[in-house]
Amino acid sequence: MASMELNKEAPEFEIYDFKGNKIKISNFRKMKNVLVVFNRGFA
Repeated sequence: MASMELNKEAPEFEIYDFKGNKIKISNFRKMKNVLVVFNRGFA
């Protein structure tokens, strides 16, 4: 797994939300704070 440094820009990546919409991290570059939560699945 790639590591990230604190207070550095996040690397570009794309994910899909629960509705199947593609989300790019670059869409949030101008925002001050972004919280990304990864869920491994539902139990």
